[in-house]
Amino acid sequence: MTSQPVPNETVILLPSNVISFSQAEKPEPTNQGQDSLKKRLQAEVKVIGVHSSLAGSILSALSAMVGFILLSVNLAALNPASLQCELDKRNISTRLLSYDAYNSPYTTDCYKAKASLAGTLSLMLICTLLEFCLAVLTAVLRWKQTV
Repeated sequence: MTSQPVPNETVILLPSNVISFSQAEKPEPTNQGQDSLKKRLQAEVKVIGVHSSLAGSILSALSAMVGFILLSVNLAALNPASLQCELDKRNISTRLLSYDAYNSPYTTDCYKAKASLAGTLSLMLICTLLEFCLAVLTAVLRWKQTV
């Protein structure tokens, strides 16, 4: 057996059923460093998401602008192409010695093609313009959200 030191002071033993001691809750380890890190990471992910959305909106606006320009050029070139179609069809009609070159089925095909292409290109132009406006609006809102 080993000898144990005996205290020089008086020790009073209190029975546990007479006096009740409230037990303090165990202090949980504080994770303030981890909590702040989580908050920073969540904020960073949110900022990255906003920036990528802003970049997507800007790219969408640029592609809509390019589409608008291409469709405008095609729509402007439609009338000369239609006139060329009519001239080519008249040449075919006169070569075939058609009696009525102006009302031949070849020239009506040019009118139908011009009308359908003009309608389709106009609708695409309107939709592209709408897409451009929405993309610019979204880019401005995302930009203000980051600032």
